Amino acid sequence: MTHSLVVGVDAGATSTRVAVHTLDGERVGYAETGAGNPSAHGLDKAVANLAAALSAALTSVDAGAVVASLAGIAGNQDVMRAELARLWAEHGIPQPPETIGDVAIGYAAGSPAAEGSLLLSGTGAIAARISGHRQSVIADGLGWLLGDAGSGFWIGRAAAKAVVQALDRDEPGGVLSELVLTHFLGAERAPTPRGIADRVVRLAQADHMRLAALSALVSQAASAGDPMAVKIAREAAGQLVATVRRVHTTGPVVLAGSVLTSPGPVRQAVCELLGDTPVRTARDAAGAAAWLAARDLLGPRAEELHARFVATS
Repeated sequence: MTHSLVVGVDAGATSTRVAVHTLDGERVGYAETGAGNPSAHGLDKAVANLAAALSAALTSVDAGAVVASLAGIAGNQDVMRAELARLWAEHGIPQPPETIGDVAIGYAAGSPAAEGSLLLSGTGAIAARISGHRQSVIADGLGWLLGDAGSGFWIGRAAAKAVVQALDRDEPGGVLSELVLTHFLGAERAPTPRGIADRVVRLAQADHMRLAALSALVSQAASAGDPMAVKIAREAAGQLVATVRRVHTTGPVVLAGSVLTSPGPVRQAVCELLGDTPVRTARDAAGAAAWLAARDLLGPRAEELHARFVATS
């Protein structure tokens, strides 16, 4: 049983991970490279990163022993299918991988249950109902400009907005204000509060993705008791829970994404607001993809072996 192998792929907006497991869950190959989302980064870059991760993960195993594989792809799966089939064939893997969206493997990284929900907050935010281990209904995930309520970007933008508005009113700042200003300006400061605010606004407009990095500063300031940061963290948690409640009907809620998998005020508030709903935390999504690929082959042992596939070490 352990000679046969399965391959799982987690191709996301920031990184691509490939995991190779035996059917008893032992990890025998693993690699991580750059972004694998063809919609965000282009097909050529996504394929190149996935090819590098696949080659590295298969270095010490017999690719011909792979009996099943599954790729969770962020962005457009259709444009990747032919490329994945080509890569698998080049490595001597008998069959190309099944492809699904990355939401379902994010959920499987936290729970083997067939029914439940995923609540993800990283740079973006989305909630999804999972039915039969596949994505069923989604809420939000509408992007940084018009949606993603409670995401890292949303939190960072709220922090920057609160700080520049306080400066505009010439109000005293606290821990969060100093952290945000240092993030943007270092030790440099304009001579007036309005001048400082204008400088932060220009920098944020020049590179709006810098706002997402402020999410960690909100957690830091909230943990120190800064009232502005505490308010933002609670509002973010409220937005996220409202989103997942639109889709959740039964089973656990799996928390995924850096905002919700890291200890901090947003995660804590989300768990409190979810009350008696079972909450799980996503672990390794590439291992989860391998588990999904293997599930039909594992029979009654599938749930028992889940933890071995998604373990991060």
